[in-house]
Amino acid sequence: MQAYRDGELCLDQLAAFAITDDHVRQEAVYERLSYNRDASTIRRLLTETHVPATDRRARFVGIEAYTEAGGTVLRDLFTEDRGGYLEDVALLDGLVTAKLGSEADRLREAEGWKWTEAQLDFPHAHGMRRIYPHSVELSAKDAHALKVAQSQFDQLTEQYQTVEELSDDVDAQFGELEAEIGRLEAKRQAYDPDDIARSGAFVILNHDRTIRIERGFVRPGDEKPQSEAEQESRDRSRNGSHDADGQSMQDNAAGAEVASEEADDRPLSDALVRDITAHRTLGLRLTLSEQPEVAIVAVTHALAAQVFYLGADAHVVGIRPVKTDLAAHAEGIEDTPPSKAWADRHANWARQMPRDITELWTFVAELDHDSRMGLFAHCVALTANAVILPLERRPRALVTADQLAEAVSLDMTGYWRPTVRSYFGRITKARILEAVSEGVSGEAAERMVDMKKADMVEAADQLLAATGWLPILLRTAEPSHDVRDTTNVPPDSEIMQDAAE
Repeated sequence: MQAYRDGELCLDQLAAFAITDDHVRQEAVYERLSYNRDASTIRRLLTETHVPATDRRARFVGIEAYTEAGGTVLRDLFTEDRGGYLEDVALLDGLVTAKLGSEADRLREAEGWKWTEAQLDFPHAHGMRRIYPHSVELSAKDAHALKVAQSQFDQLTEQYQTVEELSDDVDAQFGELEAEIGRLEAKRQAYDPDDIARSGAFVILNHDRTIRIERGFVRPGDEKPQSEAEQESRDRSRNGSHDADGQSMQDNAAGAEVASEEADDRPLSDALVRDITAHRTLGLRLTLSEQPEVAIVAVTHALAAQVFYLGADAHVVGIRPVKTDLAAHAEGIEDTPPSKAWADRHANWARQMPRDITELWTFVAELDHDSRMGLFAHCVALTANAVILPLERRPRALVTADQLAEAVSLDMTGYWRPTVRSYFGRITKARILEAVSEGVSGEAAERMVDMKKADMVEAADQLLAATGWLPILLRTAEPSHDVRDTTNVPPDSEIMQDAAE
């Protein structure tokens, strides 16, 4: 109060200090303040060991359940909703874990998984292979119910297609029919009972406080033992016995001669195996380089083997996908519609993969051209990384990322928009005014100059919501040329000279 009277604090700053009545903590934070004495900074420092009531954990458990369990809430008396901060973080986390654990237990009992595990965030380093459901035919009863529900939905849609606003009863009917159709459609995909018996599922808390379930993870100890066929294949390769026609060497005279000379069945020496297979590899390279269509099959196979089969070593082409976990860089990105669309696309491919990786080559080779290129593009896309890190310097890669964005005509307005949470609440007032000036008008920005930060953030969110404005980092320039145009490609000598320089 004395600092306020002396002009060292303004009213907003004083109100921020009033979030707690702990004078020792107030004084400690006051001593830590430097040039940045913004009210939001003061409030953050005073509550840095607490959890805001807007946190997903608090919203998931509920303030009432938290207080009933003995937790205390710090109230901000100077906000309209008296927004609070939960002080007992350990209690809150315990309540979250218990609630997620109950859901995990219910899932295990209902669906029969070998294990279920509650997690606040998805454990990306789980190190487990994932299996996916396969397509199944609906029972006659479910197929009839789906047909009826779809017919009722279509009739309702036709009946109310010209109505601007639906009544609550009609809206509820649409919701019930959509839920029923979704429930029945989900039955078109099912896991094998054997897979369920040796696999598990994660129960995760989304950033929008909803529960997400990720199924079909096999712990290494629960993997099926290596099949006899795979072992025999390895033995044949190790012993050097290979016959393209599938006939044993004993079926021809040469084979009989070899068998008599090597009656003790000694394998070829390691040095000899390395020698002759090196020659085979050289021949394979030369021949493959003349057949680009087969090369595409080989690359697609190599990528798919490593993307869809954990720890797979079935590929012969030495191309390895490097995947970046985007959830480690953007909180809540897994809950966004684009992320869910990617997960659905990946799951759709995964469902088509053969269960035995030794059949993957045949699967890829027998795909039609468009499907094969679609799988190839999906696997390549999984490795794309345009994340800018503060201590990482890779300017050439980022230039290439811009060129790739131009080549695919990336339009980020379909995947992201600036909101209070995603952008405006995390930048300075000057940046907010700059965005409004670019996206709306200079006059609109001028009218906001004297606003408080919180009001300015809300105003910018509303003004720019429908404009399609994007920060410069998310904008894509018009492509300067077609990436497939090779008319201006310099001769090989010039390329080599540039590389040398």
